[in-house]
Amino acid sequence: MREYAIYDVFTAERYRGNPLAVVFDAEGLSDDEMQAICCEFNLSETIFLLAPDHVSQSAAARIFTPGGELPFAGHPTVGAAIALAERQHGSDSEIDMVSVLGEKIGPVRCAVKLRQDAASFAEFDLPKLSRRCAEKIARENLAEALGIGVDEIGFENHVPTIWSAGVPFALIPVRNLGVAEKIDFDPRRWNSFSPLIEGLPVWAYVYTRGGVRHDIHFHTRMFATDGITEDPATGSAAAAFSGAIQHFDAPGEGSHSFVIEQGVEMGRPSYIRLNLETGPGGEISAARIGGQAVCVARGTLL
Repeated sequence: MREYAIYDVFTAERYRGNPLAVVFDAEGLSDDEMQAICCEFNLSETIFLLAPDHVSQSAAARIFTPGGELPFAGHPTVGAAIALAERQHGSDSEIDMVSVLGEKIGPVRCAVKLRQDAASFAEFDLPKLSRRCAEKIARENLAEALGIGVDEIGFENHVPTIWSAGVPFALIPVRNLGVAEKIDFDPRRWNSFSPLIEGLPVWAYVYTRGGVRHDIHFHTRMFATDGITEDPATGSAAAAFSGAIQHFDAPGEGSHSFVIEQGVEMGRPSYIRLNLETGPGGEISAARIGGQAVCVARGTLL
């Protein structure tokens, strides 16, 4: 028997944010068994925690979606770091700590803050900085798959591009919140033209400036074709998006913080914090993704 917990990630409130299944002590499970357990939970992602591969790590981790394994993902990293800390110290502790998760992409360093009477917070350093991919997708195809007009794609100097910080995404700027809200995603149409990059499918990450909440910098939606059509919060997409922010907005040398809103149209509002460090030439030298998470349920796999 193995313990598991369900966390809502990138939120301070239960039944919002992105739900995540965390399976502890997953040694001995085969790839097929992990995939089957993930499909049983039927959430966008499930993370399996195993004994660490190195003394510097808190745990080894494997991340599955209903469609297969990922080398890296944001909301499982945040959720698992918090779940491990709360399991070790209790959810009512007051502690700041660092943990390292050994993911397929490599070691991911996480800073965790546990607070009494408040949702826990975790932030991780991107194991890979975002890079722009050479592949392109025609605006006409994007518009058809999203159910919007070609003229509704793009704002200011932002145009569709593909970026990856471990998982590739087509980053699609749309004119305003109204366009983002009316999207009617067609998975079959998307699959007809979407490329594979390094063996991974390219998913759609739609964004516009501003948000429903007044302190939001970008409003986003993420659509996939791996069994979960829309995701309420996607940290790996926010990681890829960091490259587009630097490329199009050129924020300049220094530290820059952004709050990204996602999941509003699904009734599961999520808030992802993205921090960038840029050098004298404007290039990103470091980036971090952070957010809160709350435990919803605990149980045992038989």
